[in-house]
Amino acid sequence: MRIYLVQHGAAVPKDEDKERPLSASGREDVKRMASFLARSRVSVARVIHSGKRRATETALLLSRVLGPGSIVEEMARGLQPDDPTDDMAAAIETWTEDAMVVGHLPFVGRLAARLVAGDEDLGVVQFRPGTVACLERGGNGGGWSVAWVVRPELLGG
Repeated sequence: MRIYLVQHGAAVPKDEDKERPLSASGREDVKRMASFLARSRVSVARVIHSGKRRATETALLLSRVLGPGSIVEEMARGLQPDDPTDDMAAAIETWTEDAMVVGHLPFVGRLAARLVAGDEDLGVVQFRPGTVACLERGGNGGGWSVAWVVRPELLGG
């Protein structure tokens, strides 16, 4: 099974729009990432995102390409930047299908570290806006391991 952890795409500054939607470049980065992931045959049964606009927009852009018909779910709590990782880590352990989690820093970085290393204070993935980290269960003594990480700058554009 795989979990795809995603930091939302680049957003407009707060002083420009307090809801912080994706910027034009952030939207293009996410579209390029979605296209790349689709060509790589990534498919997910569900996409979970925080209720913040930039995460919602990122989740919708990705889900349209990676999982037409997949379930897109908003989690108002448990995916915010400073939320504890306990609830999400416990939920992930019950999932049986590949899924994508779209969130914010520092949360997604802490969640990756908790799943892979058992310590959310270790830095196992360096996220930037639009980054996708694929974690795979089965290696690492039956636990989670980092299968790959792709950042938008690797895709050109």
